[in-house]
Amino acid sequence: MSIKTANSTPSAGLRVVAIGGGTGLSTLLRGLKLRVPHSTGLLAQPIPAPVIADLTAVVTVTDDGGSSGRLRRDFNMLPPGDLRNCMVALSEDERLISQLFRYRFRKGTELGGHNFGNLFIAALTEMTGDFAQAVRLSAEILATRGHIFPATSANVTVAARMEDGSLVRGETKITASRQRIVELTLEPPDPPPPPQTLEAIARADLITIGPGSLFTSIITNLLVHGIAEALGAAQATRVFVCNLMTQANESLHLTASQHIERIYEHAGRSLFDYALLNTAPVSPEIRERYAAEGAEITIADVDRIQSLGIQCITGDFAAEGDVLRHAADRVTDALLSLPIRTLATTAR
Repeated sequence: MSIKTANSTPSAGLRVVAIGGGTGLSTLLRGLKLRVPHSTGLLAQPIPAPVIADLTAVVTVTDDGGSSGRLRRDFNMLPPGDLRNCMVALSEDERLISQLFRYRFRKGTELGGHNFGNLFIAALTEMTGDFAQAVRLSAEILATRGHIFPATSANVTVAARMEDGSLVRGETKITASRQRIVELTLEPPDPPPPPQTLEAIARADLITIGPGSLFTSIITNLLVHGIAEALGAAQATRVFVCNLMTQANESLHLTASQHIERIYEHAGRSLFDYALLNTAPVSPEIRERYAAEGAEITIADVDRIQSLGIQCITGDFAAEGDVLRHAADRVTDALLSLPIRTLATTAR
């Protein structure tokens, strides 16, 4: 295996896989897509090197709340919400058609609360008889600069063993629980992934995991048959993008290294070469707002992470607004500045 810096990557560009769910993954994708050439080949401005030649999002599909949950129950289909958010994030033009996919109906007994994009995917699923095909066609309509695959095509339920020994089933109930999660499982266990997911991981030059809810957006992906094994065997540079804040019931009081340890416990192996951590201060106003929700700043315990054999990327990666999100452009720049392992000169 040759190890090359990002500046010496092949002219064809990098193959990048981003794994996760929720708003964390879609935020990251908005930054990564800016390094992917437009499908028309026309550029408003030059893309800085290195260019991403192939971008794939692997998305968790365990949501059972809101519009996604209603469609899941009514049509016995996979929840489309997180996939839809990733489509919008990767779309060429985030104006009218993307706004339409984000639109949520505010009135009506049946339509109220439903998201148009979710209904569109549900309709295509009914027409084609194939959820994965519906996702692919929706992505084509949005002209996404990347591929989007569900972590599994199986209709799974997530279950959590809590610190008091109780078992809670369903993402919504798990999120609402006041108990700390000890162990997460999928029902039925070991569901199969789409073959494209494992192929993308095997061919990747760079793989990111996170940000997102520790258990219900990140670990759920690793419980799908073969994904943890594929990540462990991957020859790509593998990066954990750590959450900016903890969550009350999923990761409260967990440091960044403890996030990684929980992931390793469920994956049954070490996975990361790097961890990207925000070490810049967050305003008191944001801290107070999140404290009211039982959340706090994720402590970047660099020494402990390094003791796990993981190199740390630290800096200002937070963007403050109505909510705290990763600054997608700065995160992307940091990721693509890493020494990225590539087999450009050797057969994979």
